[in-house]
Amino acid sequence: MSDSAPTPSTPTSQSLAASKCVPCEGGVPKLTPDQAASFARATPEWTVESDANQIRRKLNCKTFVKAVKRVNQIAEIAEEQQHHPDLHLTGYRHLEIVLTTHAIGGLSENDFILAAQIDRMLDEQ
Repeated sequence: MSDSAPTPSTPTSQSLAASKCVPCEGGVPKLTPDQAASFARATPEWTVESDANQIRRKLNCKTFVKAVKRVNQIAEIAEEQQHHPDLHLTGYRHLEIVLTTHAIGGLSENDFILAAQIDRMLDEQ
């Protein structure tokens, strides 16, 4: 028998997408870089910033209308989860999604839950 404590299961894209964001009013620690890296393996389309305080994903849509449609689809998911990303639409069709938990000044599990749900929506399109 091992004396080490069991390690929590590694999150998957499916387990994250099936989860719900938990309201965060602060007072909880932000994810460490190692924890963020573990979650990032389940959301490979997203880039973890070097300070591990944000994740981002860039989408190139074919037209302005398609980009705005994506913004609206993401807004619906974000509103359901009560976890809101920063959305940047530039060059009429380039969309960048930035996630962080503002209340704690860094990443939380909620950011990866929302990222996985956005990925699922994009995969279904």
